[in-house]
Amino acid sequence: MKCKDALAADLSDALPPRADAAAAFLKSLANPHRLLILCALAQGERNVSTLIEETGVAPTSMSQHLAKLKDEGVVDFRRDHRTLTYFIAHPAAIEIMGVLYAHFCAKD
Repeated sequence: MKCKDALAADLSDALPPRADAAAAFLKSLANPHRLLILCALAQGERNVSTLIEETGVAPTSMSQHLAKLKDEGVVDFRRDHRTLTYFIAHPAAIEIMGVLYAHFCAKD
């Protein structure tokens, strides 16, 4: 109980000035296709072809979703000649994907 009270106090002091940034971050995740992409990336770096294959997201949509995630700072990529390899760049996204997995994907 003490820990929960401390967390509530911390949130009430710290969150108001950052609420817009937190909401924008969560909004960037709030899409089924982007969650599938992040689920795949939570398992390790992936190139675009692998992401398309693993998620079933159409190539044109994949490009748009990766651009949105990149613009929001959630993912980043490295280039090896013509191949782009994506990875999760934001530590909070990795934590959130772990929580989502525990609540929605893990078997009881």
